Amino acid sequence: MRLVVDLNRCQGYAQCAFLAPDVFAMHGDEALLYDPHADETQREQVLRAVAACPVQAILVDDGPDVPDPPGPAGGDAAGRGPSGVR
Repeated sequence: MRLVVDLNRCQGYAQCAFLAPDVFAMHGDEALLYDPHADETQREQVLRAVAACPVQAILVDDGPDVPDPPGPAGGDAAGRGPSGVR
């Protein structure tokens, strides 16, 4: 299960860290740390955390596993290769 958190939307209410502490954790008062590739055994807790988020900042992506975007040598997240061309 892949998780995406909109860290610009997250306000640090920490409901997710309370409901799924093995996946989400607060670092300080406002910074959220989370495992973007949460284990399937955590699904129930994660779904509760998603539902409890007051600003709806958490998305569960159940689609096929998509590899992380390539680094600078392999192009960028927009799909452009090292030369900047698609």
